[in-house]
Amino acid sequence: LAKGIVKREVIRVVTPGTMTNVNELDESKNNYLCSLAYIGGKFGICMTDLSTGDFRVTETDGIITLFDELQKFRPSEILCNRAFEMSGVDIEDLKQQFNVIINVLEDNYYSEDSAITILTDHYKVHNIESLGLSDYESGALAAGAAMQYLYDTQKHNCSNITEIAVYQSGEFMLIDASTRRNLELTETMRNKERRGTLLWVLDKTGTAMGARLLRSYIEQPLVDISKITDRQDAVEQLLKDYINREELREYMRPVYDLERLMGRVSSGLAGARDLIALKSSIEMLEPIRGVLGTFDGSLLTELYNKIDPLDDIHRLLDSAISEEPPLTLHEGNIIKPGYSEEVDRLRNAKTEGKTWLAELEAKEREKTGIKTLRIKYNKVFGYCIEITNAFRDMAPDYYLRKQTLTNCERYTTPELKELEDVILGAEDRLYTLEYELFSQVRESVAAQVSRIQTTAGAVAQTDVIASLAHTAYTNNYTRPSINTKGVISIKDGRHPVVEKMLEAGKFIANDTLLDDNKNRFAIITGPNMAGKSTYMRQVALICIMAQIGSFVPAASADISVCDRVFTRVGASDDLAAGQSTFMVEMTEVANILRNATKDSLIIMDEIGRGTSTYDGMSIARALVEYVH
Repeated sequence: LAKGIVKREVIRVVTPGTMTNVNELDESKNNYLCSLAYIGGKFGICMTDLSTGDFRVTETDGIITLFDELQKFRPSEILCNRAFEMSGVDIEDLKQQFNVIINVLEDNYYSEDSAITILTDHYKVHNIESLGLSDYESGALAAGAAMQYLYDTQKHNCSNITEIAVYQSGEFMLIDASTRRNLELTETMRNKERRGTLLWVLDKTGTAMGARLLRSYIEQPLVDISKITDRQDAVEQLLKDYINREELREYMRPVYDLERLMGRVSSGLAGARDLIALKSSIEMLEPIRGVLGTFDGSLLTELYNKIDPLDDIHRLLDSAISEEPPLTLHEGNIIKPGYSEEVDRLRNAKTEGKTWLAELEAKEREKTGIKTLRIKYNKVFGYCIEITNAFRDMAPDYYLRKQTLTNCERYTTPELKELEDVILGAEDRLYTLEYELFSQVRESVAAQVSRIQTTAGAVAQTDVIASLAHTAYTNNYTRPSINTKGVISIKDGRHPVVEKMLEAGKFIANDTLLDDNKNRFAIITGPNMAGKSTYMRQVALICIMAQIGSFVPAASADISVCDRVFTRVGASDDLAAGQSTFMVEMTEVANILRNATKDSLIIMDEIGRGTSTYDGMSIARALVEYVH
């Protein structure tokens, strides 16, 4: 519609870490962009998911813990400063290990002034101390670079990122890359599938938000006993109330992915169908609150208070947006009848134009007495009154000749001209006006992003708790006690995944007792296929389940809080990196010996493979004595 040269510009740059299109993303996973800043021997780490508004910052001072954080979040794109190339990290190894694009950004992205300016401007605070970043120098630089990169690629202010979560890796149980892989927490070792993992067993969530949150719970188990018991209390309340639990799970199913919907709304990419999905999701909030309101536990009450019914947003969407809008925004039929008088008038002009023309044709026939008079439409000349040559002498004086044909004359009148302008102009004006009104509605919803995100987070948490309660009910799990005395006591423990793969009742339960005294170390022997590995991994999985707040597969369990879980399992080489099976094994063992503490749980499934009998036994014995 432009006159002269059409304005053209880049309106958005799409990169692997900044994708927001729901159809292109795995709804059960976050799509993280990672920013790394190496300064003063420390690695600043910022993880952000533009599609959900998640923005996290931390710091670490070791390459191993850096890789552990990357393994936890599995970013699809990594940004870093030039100093990171000199940090000792093998960038090519990083690319291959995580199958990720790495962009080394210019120094201005990672300057202190730039980071402070963009973070304080975005979060509308006076200094970065207000954001909790005063003790995170490299973390603040990583966060500033990530935010600047989002602004530069998205060409908007990323208003759906409303909070910043500053955390320390010590707030969660540390699970290194090999342990995640060996315990098959979120994907199987062999086929990289979800089926056959702990996530597969526990995930009975009804929403995409809940599925992502549960995954993050499994990847980051808690170490704070009070937070663990709060989750356990909530799971227990829902476990004991079958009717309310199932009602809650039923209400979750129609709820769309509010976090990613708001990401699209805030970036101006949301269509009318996205807003209808938002409206139908809001309709489920009051029933969800109604069920939560029947409980009195601290966490469930907190979630009840966090869920905003969003009645005003629902009223706006209900009055403005059509129930079944088209896929694109320039086809009309977006705005509901009754919302705008002008839209209704233009829509009437478009739909009732034929009626008006028929009435005018009948009127002109009666007025002129010409029975063959017709009103016709031509793409070049528009609407006209057509009179055959036999009756052209009867044409009134106010008829204006428009076109002469061999067998007829075509005329127009002021009334027909006015009607033509209304009918032909109505469609274009209608589509333009509908889009303008839709944009206003979308902006009104975007202005409430903080309210909607808080509600979405509470709904996701409710969904996860209901899922854990349902899993505990169907799989006959029990609530574990939590202690800090170093005691792991499990009666009739079962492997949560293996028992689901077998027929009911086929799995043979086992007891476990570990403590800080005479039972500090358990050495397990037996023939091949006797279940040694299953037994060992089941203990680690039960500890992880306990620390995410889940119930566990056992008759009873008393679990000591573990700061880390280490595993050294199986034999796999890494020939591309020049490492034999024995070298891989020794590298993993060295990691355990350097980083394990008195509160760590260690599983070593075979040590000294590929060496002679006495060499293997010597290595294994030395490790047992050192760790003990």
